[in-house]
Amino acid sequence: MSAALPIVSLARHGETAWSLSGQHTGLTDLPLTERGERNALQLGNRVKGRAYLKVFTSPLQRAARTCDLAGFGAIAEVDRDLVEWDYGQYEGIRTAEILAVRPDWQLFRDGCPGGESPSEIGARADRVVSRVRAVQGNVLLFSSGHFLRVLAARWLGVELTAGRLFLLSTASLGELGYEHDVSEPVIRLWNDTCHVGP
Repeated sequence: MSAALPIVSLARHGETAWSLSGQHTGLTDLPLTERGERNALQLGNRVKGRAYLKVFTSPLQRAARTCDLAGFGAIAEVDRDLVEWDYGQYEGIRTAEILAVRPDWQLFRDGCPGGESPSEIGARADRVVSRVRAVQGNVLLFSSGHFLRVLAARWLGVELTAGRLFLLSTASLGELGYEHDVSEPVIRLWNDTCHVGP
C-alpha cells in the first residue's frame, strides 16, 4: 500500500480589531482580540493530535500568537514569505472607502498603490508552494487571509486572481492536497470554522 499523500493545512490568524472592523491589515502588527485568542485556542483543539512534519508561521504577531495558542509555537519556523499582502496606501482602509474613489478596483487584479503588486505576492506564494511541496509529510501554515487565498490559487496552478473567489474567515482551517497523485492538486477543505464558538 502506498503512503498517504501529504496535506497542507492552512490556519488563518484569529480576530484582530481591524479584521473585525474590515480595515485592510497588511504589515500593521496588530495583536489578537480577546475573542481572537479564544478562537486560536479552539483552532488548536481542532488540529490536536494531527502529525505535522513542518509548521511555519508568518512573523506578524497575529499569526505567530495564533500559532502559539494553537500549541505549535515551540516547533514553528518563521517564514517571512507568509506575511500578509502589503497594502501600501490602502493600509487601514476599508474596501468600501477604496471603491468610493476607485469603483472598478479589485485587489487580486490591481494590487495596491505603494504596496505589493499581484505579481509580487504571487511570487511569494509560489516560493511557499515550492517549499511545502518539498516536505515529505504534512505541513501546517499560519498566515493571513489574502495571502492564503493567493496561496490556494497558486497551489491549484491557476491565476492568483482566482483568490478573490476564496472567502476566508479568521481562525478558519483549510486543507490543500492531492486527489490521485501529486500531479492533481486540490482544495480538500476550505474556510472551516466549526471549531470556533459564537
